[in-house]
Amino acid sequence: MRLSRPARTVLAIVTGLILVGIYLPLGVVFINSFSTSQTFRWPPPGFTLEWWQKALVNEGARDGLATSVLVALLATVVALALGTLISLALQRYSFFGRDAVSLLIILPIALPGIVTGIALNNAFRTILDLRLGLLTIVVAHATFCIVTVFNNVIARLRRMGGSLEEASADLGAGIWTTFRLVTFPQLRSALLAGGLLAFALSFDEIIVTTFTTGSGVETLPIWILNNLFRPNQAPIVNVIAVVLVALSIIPIWIAQRIAGEEQGLGTSERKRKKARSALIVQTPEP
Repeated sequence: MRLSRPARTVLAIVTGLILVGIYLPLGVVFINSFSTSQTFRWPPPGFTLEWWQKALVNEGARDGLATSVLVALLATVVALALGTLISLALQRYSFFGRDAVSLLIILPIALPGIVTGIALNNAFRTILDLRLGLLTIVVAHATFCIVTVFNNVIARLRRMGGSLEEASADLGAGIWTTFRLVTFPQLRSALLAGGLLAFALSFDEIIVTTFTTGSGVETLPIWILNNLFRPNQAPIVNVIAVVLVALSIIPIWIAQRIAGEEQGLGTSERKRKKARSALIVQTPEP
């Protein structure tokens, strides 16, 4: 599709305004992390590295960071296991209610976080009689992290088809041998991309965490929320917010690079196949 020059200009302006609206506040937070003021003051009266030094030795921030990393890792492991199994079941087998199950798997990512948090809080406390803590946070995060793994893996399975697995079975390989030597190698990059996205999604989650955390368990986003309006804590909160943004960007960037490389490889492979087909057609019979 080709756009006229005025349409491209308007589209570029709108896109620029949207990006400015999204990233300008993040830029203000980044600059304020170096401000000499102890409050959210703009423009900054001066610049210093004092708050970065204090943030590095802040025990609450370090504990929150360790908790967030642990929760994100555990939730990602659970999501990788369950998301992969569900994808294989829904893509490789036909059964009654398959579409309904697929919808229920994707639904948690579309529901408002506060609805998910309230529902999980009631389930943990009234139905399961569980004490809110690290376990409940991991389970809560896994419910929506599964979706990212599921979407990546099932998309890859649809592109793969089942011919290689059928050939492996015809040659006498069992289910686990086929999975280990045929299916898993083709799913590795999709699993890596889905796992990185799941980690990033869990690492900075705050709404669901608020409803499923217990006393003594504080993730980094919860620490930021609790210290946001405390006296003299604003500069340190800005520093931690910048660190949180940076740590969230890294896995998303890696996942995007993986997806881009795979798309490029897929395009190259399709071009090679077309070239071979054209060569076969053009080659005269002897």
